[in-house]
Amino acid sequence: MEKNSTFNFSEAIGGIYDKLADWLDALILNLPNFILAVLVFIVFIVFAKYVGKILTRILLKRNIQHSVRDITVRILKLVIISFGFFIALGLLNLDKLLTSILAGAGVVGLAIGLALQGTLSNTVSGVILSFLPEIQIGDWVETNGFAGEVREVNLRNIVIIQSDNNHVVIPNTKIVEDAFKNFSRTKRSRVMLACGVGYESDLEKVEEITINAISAIFKQIGEEQIEFAYEEFGDSSINYVVRFWTDVNRQKDILFAKHKAILAIKKAYNEEDINIPFPIRTLDFGKNKFRSETIQIHQKEQ
Repeated sequence: MEKNSTFNFSEAIGGIYDKLADWLDALILNLPNFILAVLVFIVFIVFAKYVGKILTRILLKRNIQHSVRDITVRILKLVIISFGFFIALGLLNLDKLLTSILAGAGVVGLAIGLALQGTLSNTVSGVILSFLPEIQIGDWVETNGFAGEVREVNLRNIVIIQSDNNHVVIPNTKIVEDAFKNFSRTKRSRVMLACGVGYESDLEKVEEITINAISAIFKQIGEEQIEFAYEEFGDSSINYVVRFWTDVNRQKDILFAKHKAILAIKKAYNEEDINIPFPIRTLDFGKNKFRSETIQIHQKEQ
């Protein structure tokens, strides 16, 4: 028995019209929410641009590296726009789509984070460094066994130039995790200089002459003072350390402060006949051994 099947074109067209009508009704019913969602999304876009301009001005005043400044502004704008996008989806009652997007974003973010763990760590550290007042471009820092002037702070590393004009590239994580010394953050610093005088010297006189020599070229401000203290009885001298304050912006300032102090102390000691002794070593070869070697040499000559 054959089964008759006929295609009714008019019914098919009617079904399409009914479906389109349902969609049109749903669109009309959801039109206010759709318009509101679009307006909310546009408002967040405008707000993101406005906040980005404000943040750019703040970072420019702080002399933040261009690359760090640019990525920081972009990340902030992306977060604000993403937040507005999720709110717009909520207004359209697309909760299931929102959940799927968040779940997918979480999985993708986890995969990217595992693959780029080191890079992301340096990037985050670069952003942290850009906001730290303790380190800025132009500062003289000492870290990880290197000392030099900060020339660049980007999202991956910090670049310093040493006193020998060599550039050193240090990953940002090394700076954030390890200790560093910044010579440029303090205007004044204490310099320590060690020396020694002969045992025959008048120690009180040496102390007075040394302090006067230092104070003549390094003026102490406020509660600052020159400190002098004998440390030990050395092999050939009585050793002391003198400490004084001076203007310091970089490591070179400490070096030349010691240079000036040594010149002043040596000149003052010369005028007062104060001896700065140096070690003397006496080599004893032994008399018997020396005589036997001399006899052997004479025998060979004959």
